[in-house]
Amino acid sequence: MTLTASELQHTADGVPFLRTADGAFAALDGYPFPPNHIDFEGLRLHFVDAGPRDGPVALLMHGMPTWSFLNRHIIHALTARGWRCIAPDHIGFGRSDKVTDPAWYSIARHTRACRTLIETLDLSGITLFAQDWGGPTGLAQAAEMGERFHRLVIMNTWLPHDGYVYSPAIRNWADSWKPGGLYDTAVPERMSLGTIMMLALGHLPMSAVADLLATGRAPELSPQALAVKRGYDAPHLGLDPGALAGPRRFPLSIPIDRPDDPTARDGARHFAALKGWTRPIHFIWGGQDRVFTPDWGRAWAGLYPQATFDLLPDAGHFPQETHGTQIADLVLGHVGAGAPLADLEGGTP
Repeated sequence: MTLTASELQHTADGVPFLRTADGAFAALDGYPFPPNHIDFEGLRLHFVDAGPRDGPVALLMHGMPTWSFLNRHIIHALTARGWRCIAPDHIGFGRSDKVTDPAWYSIARHTRACRTLIETLDLSGITLFAQDWGGPTGLAQAAEMGERFHRLVIMNTWLPHDGYVYSPAIRNWADSWKPGGLYDTAVPERMSLGTIMMLALGHLPMSAVADLLATGRAPELSPQALAVKRGYDAPHLGLDPGALAGPRRFPLSIPIDRPDDPTARDGARHFAALKGWTRPIHFIWGGQDRVFTPDWGRAWAGLYPQATFDLLPDAGHFPQETHGTQIADLVLGHVGAGAPLADLEGGTP
């Protein structure tokens, strides 16, 4: 594949950014969606807009180190049933522009970008699908403009709040991105984001890490796994390492032992606001996740008398990648139990 990597560009305010060549996204497995963009602070924010415009609206949020590619299986399953699926890429990820200044990134700014998308598209009756950092950025919208949301689907995520206990796995993840940590030193010279996803999804054993660090070589992958890896490598293909500033900032933004951090304060405020949520709420949890454990998911679901909790016993931290169609079927089943099928297929329930 021939790519023309973008030169460093600047917004009107002087913010430096890179833009991935369109060819990087050609013929990705299961991702045929044409690009759509809105402007956010002089940058292009990309989003998938698939399915009929008059269908029930699903807003599918991603986290780190993923992009809207993660939600492709859910999108296919929902659009086949008449839903409209909106799946944005955070700035720094996917087909969105990549600001190269790490100081530009904050969870509050990602949250504002998501709000801008919702307001620009004038979305309403939204079913939110939130996982990983898609939780804090997406659930903030439901907390602050709940009138636009009808249903919440929460998968392997959290909102920072007083009393939340960070697991050893999430502490190790955050530490590994600090100066001198495993990923800080290995990415991108020895590991790409696609390689990290191969480790997370079990396509590569953790025992391969030592050889990766020493040589940059990994065991051979199956054709199916290679196709998935290509999807997660695509957004930064051909770009200078500075384009990885966004992914690098997410782990460092986890407010572990920092209760006065703005991300911790905002998360606590949104967590408290959503305790009053009375509309449908569904927790769907990967049972093998050591970052956000099933015990935490069940405890969170227990705050809501109307909540459902579905455990995917063999899924990990990224259930959309491995169980996307099953997630869509579970949600459609819950929706169908609460609304006539005609409402489900013909408009916002």
